[in-house]
Amino acid sequence: MEQKAINAIRFLGVDAINKANSGHPGIVLGSAPMAFKLFTEHLNIDIKNPKWMNRDRFILSAGHGSMLLYALYHLSGFSISIDDLKDFRQPGKTPGHPEYGHTVAVETTSGPLGQGISNAVGMALAETHLSARFNKENFPIVDHYTYVLCGDGDLQEGVALESISLAGHLGLGKLIVLFDSNDIQLDGKVSNTYSENHKPKFESMGWQYIRVSDGNDLNQINKAIKKAKAESSKPTLIEVKTTIGFGTSLAGTSKVHGAPIGEAEAKVLRKNLDWPYEPFFIPQEVYALYRKKVALRGQRASKKWKLLLAEYSKTYPNEFALYESFVKNEIHVNVEDFQSEISASNDATRNSSGKILNKLSAQNLNLIGGSADLTASTKAKGADGDFSKENRLGRNINFGVREHAMGAIVNGMVLHGGLKVFSGAFFVFSDYMKPAIRLAAIMNIPSIFVFSHDSIAVGEDGPTHQPIEQLVGLRAIPNLNVIRPADANETLAAWKIAIESKNTPTVIILTRQNVVKQNMTSYEGLIKGAYVVSSEKNKLDGILLSSGSEVGLAIEVQSILREQGKDVRVVSMPSSFLFEKQTLKYQKEILPRSAKILAIEMASSLSWYKYTSHVFGIDKFGISAPLDQALELYGFTKENIADYFLKILS
Repeated sequence: MEQKAINAIRFLGVDAINKANSGHPGIVLGSAPMAFKLFTEHLNIDIKNPKWMNRDRFILSAGHGSMLLYALYHLSGFSISIDDLKDFRQPGKTPGHPEYGHTVAVETTSGPLGQGISNAVGMALAETHLSARFNKENFPIVDHYTYVLCGDGDLQEGVALESISLAGHLGLGKLIVLFDSNDIQLDGKVSNTYSENHKPKFESMGWQYIRVSDGNDLNQINKAIKKAKAESSKPTLIEVKTTIGFGTSLAGTSKVHGAPIGEAEAKVLRKNLDWPYEPFFIPQEVYALYRKKVALRGQRASKKWKLLLAEYSKTYPNEFALYESFVKNEIHVNVEDFQSEISASNDATRNSSGKILNKLSAQNLNLIGGSADLTASTKAKGADGDFSKENRLGRNINFGVREHAMGAIVNGMVLHGGLKVFSGAFFVFSDYMKPAIRLAAIMNIPSIFVFSHDSIAVGEDGPTHQPIEQLVGLRAIPNLNVIRPADANETLAAWKIAIESKNTPTVIILTRQNVVKQNMTSYEGLIKGAYVVSSEKNKLDGILLSSGSEVGLAIEVQSILREQGKDVRVVSMPSSFLFEKQTLKYQKEILPRSAKILAIEMASSLSWYKYTSHVFGIDKFGISAPLDQALELYGFTKENIADYFLKILS
């Protein structure tokens, strides 16, 4: 019966991939036994409540094997029908790679290899932190595992190794990785590119290593998972030796990795695995097994937890109220509470941000995060000490020099639920984080990414550390709110927007150098994306459009132009994302089409041509020089820009 239930996964995968004429059957055929054993014996999920807070998380990091997941979810009773499986890789519920928020019970958008396992590290970290916060003796209300199924490709990605290293260092014992070790990848044998010994490698990084020599041996698999669950102080890698494309004549070759096996080969497979059924037919006794072993078992676990939580609420009412507030995760930021944090008239926005973040952390115990070995510079630091094996309540995560992993781990923590999570780095290293930032935008999750050292004003560190093209690159990502505040007022507004966001990740980009706090900058203005921060006095002769530190520069230029008889307006556009959401009427009021507009930004000019044909930007790399010299060499002085705009206005 178990073998029939395993083969049901295999044939649903093969049939759907053949019908789509697209997909990856190899991992479905090879990994079905371990996935079956995990789902039927260990994974606690509730098909009637897929968002049950204390469910185990299952991450298919090898997202190309999505039909494995869809088959399991269909058989387990989630709202994925046979017709949905027939529509695999077509518009509908079953896309080519799993998509969070698109398909029921999918925990993260996986596919870019290494991201899923890194998200899982974040989920395990979140579980560990929340369990320390809320669990009491006899009341383990936060008590679940994070399981991952990954392949050779995942473990070759740098982001995965960064995350694995941090998970071992932090001793995340509730993280269990099932490694589909089939020795084949798309271009051929794994040995063509990879010859590392996983056991000493993972053990040296603080992991427990277990090897299952036969991926079809359910007893071995079950024992391995039990052993992994028994080790509470270390994450576990279970290397399961499998055969890619098991049961086909292509088994053990790369030919079965990323292409349908075809109808003729499917007939061979049916004969080899004794599966006499037509495509997409599943015997009722198979459904009955999954209902008993996955659905009903999971519902019992869910019901038991609900009773435990109800008793917890009576025994620990204050802690329960706090727990509920964490789960709802609805924080409102009152800007009036932060006036002392933004009182300085001349401060770098990174410093203003740090002060604001400190107070936000004091007010909100579910705010957690940290920087990539840069807290002294970014000021993006969590409260209550460092999160560690010894201090699970610490809210500062020392990510180390692991920017790529940091972004993915933050996403995983957000996906887990119950926490507001931020990261910090130098802006130029957003390049290392872009895949994770992009995935946050795709998933509609409110991750917060803080970046300091936003321009050539970094100075002496030179072109390797001076962002040029990063702003336009991030602004091009759909559903990503990139905010570059001009001063302390806008920095506070940026944090309010980021903290209160529900469906959109936020990037906050901050200065290293001091900037003047302006009189008219505000949350009410920033929430509209662009607004007038210094108006013309009488007749509008032109508009200076800018963001960040260049807003202050634009106001200085405005004064010079007035002396020259030109009456211009200064517009701050900290967020083109928010500006594009305003009415056309508002957009025309702020930037009249009849006006001559000069955009000013110490970065690539490409961001601004939607609003004007006149841009004073930087379309080459930076220079190693003191701040003032760098700005002068690139023309960012009030006198030079005033002369430049006068020629446009004349």
